[in-house]
Amino acid sequence: MLNAKKERLPAPEVNFDDAKEMSRFLQEPDAMYVGAPGKHGYLRMGFELDKKGKSIMRDLERRAPLIVQQELYFDEEMPEMPCVYILSSGGPNIDGDRYQQDITVKKDAFAFVSTGAATKLAEMRRNYSGLIQNLVLEDNAYLEFMPEPVIPCKNTRFISDTRLSVAETATVFYSEIFMGGRKYYKDGELFQYDVLSVCSHGERPDGRELFREKFVIDPQVENPRNLGVMGTFDVFANVIVMTPPDKAREIYDRTEVFFDKTNKIAAGITRLPNDAGLLYKVLGMEPGPVKKLVRAFCSIVRMAVKGKKVPAEFPWR
Repeated sequence: MLNAKKERLPAPEVNFDDAKEMSRFLQEPDAMYVGAPGKHGYLRMGFELDKKGKSIMRDLERRAPLIVQQELYFDEEMPEMPCVYILSSGGPNIDGDRYQQDITVKKDAFAFVSTGAATKLAEMRRNYSGLIQNLVLEDNAYLEFMPEPVIPCKNTRFISDTRLSVAETATVFYSEIFMGGRKYYKDGELFQYDVLSVCSHGERPDGRELFREKFVIDPQVENPRNLGVMGTFDVFANVIVMTPPDKAREIYDRTEVFFDKTNKIAAGITRLPNDAGLLYKVLGMEPGPVKKLVRAFCSIVRMAVKGKKVPAEFPWR
């Protein structure tokens, strides 16, 4: 049951103008101005246990173009877990778009969050698109956040900042998959975007900082095809798992790392500092095999934390 008594507050400001990599993209768009109605999406979701111990979406606020429908309970392995899809009524992200997503999972609650389709970043002539995310997990909370891939078109400028505030006993599975571009569009648009800037940082509820990871891909400065960047690969998945140290050790020991030259796919794992959890990365040529590996890794995490596996993905996803 959603909480309808929450006061409707102004959407938080989303501004990355101070970021060095965005300094050359500050012109106002030719059409609608930065953050105009319909271009300033805001989403707030809160999950908690009801009186019967069922995890539900108790709190929801959404502003165009972001849309969230009522939670569903279709996970065959965890039928008690609410599953929510974030949708957008505005089509692809364009220049001047600003978004913020705040997700809170209360004590002992759990949830699965994804997107209804890939996030498409349209070609941009002025300004950029920005996204702020705040994921907050209280004691013993559990969240799987697995959106569909991000597809940057030619001349895209995109920047995001994700804050993970996670209690020591909680677990969050946070994944991102980035395409190199519209691979099969005309002659292909791989790595023809202007800037892709992605930052994720973890902390405890008291504000103690645990780690920070940021990568800025600027094809005009450095070719993504260079060795040590993307090389010959076209798709990149980045997964952060914040979980208690004993669970992290179990997940680490059960995760296979490899470099498959024949099928052109690779996966690796490392430990985050300050016993925060794990960092898992996948490189591939197509989104399907990469998504499959990310989902298999999520199954290892869920098995370690909840004792249940992740079911097979729907054929149409």
